[in-house]
Amino acid sequence: MTESPDSVFKGAVGPYGKIKNAPAFVAFIGDMSSPNVQEEIGYTGEGIVLEATASHLATCWVGGFFRPEVAAPLAGAREHERVVGVTPVGYARENESLEEKLMTGFGRTHNRHPLSHLTTGLAEQDWPEWARASLQAARLAPSAVNRQPWGFHVEPRSIVVYVRTTGPEFGISKRLDCGISMLHIELGALSCGIPVERELLEHPQVARLTISSAAEAMSHEP
Repeated sequence: MTESPDSVFKGAVGPYGKIKNAPAFVAFIGDMSSPNVQEEIGYTGEGIVLEATASHLATCWVGGFFRPEVAAPLAGAREHERVVGVTPVGYARENESLEEKLMTGFGRTHNRHPLSHLTTGLAEQDWPEWARASLQAARLAPSAVNRQPWGFHVEPRSIVVYVRTTGPEFGISKRLDCGISMLHIELGALSCGIPVERELLEHPQVARLTISSAAEAMSHEP
């Protein structure tokens, strides 16, 4: 790549600061003919962001403050594909102001809705431990302008993710945000030793995540 990754970013990223001197970036590209493209990008992209963070790299989702016309040819996007979002990747410099560092973890943003505001279905006192861990992880997922558009319908063996809010999308699909929360649900369940299976659904629902048949079989072993 002959052009600097900095050319992809517009500088300021909303109220969060600025991206400067990023040595590389990852483009989240989707086939826009796919009906589930947004949630798939959110799910897969969040996996990349979390993996980079686990490797002590500075990174964050950037959905509205980048130049798609610059990112698309650099990333090799084809005619039917679109760059939906990007993330800078690099090491944050020490002893610099917050504005000068690459942001990490929009999921750390304050003002999270309580789970009672986000959930329907099974009463909270009846949630199995895997569901509680999953929902707590999903509540911390990042979303555009911290809008938290997801809702979770809790069932004894599954959690249904759906688009809870109406209103403007700020150029970023709410289903993408919900795709990010899907991965957090999956990881929360795995922290309890429970793998889940995903079933993508139609609008306004996004996906059902259900305890895998293998996990259920193991739970019934003598």
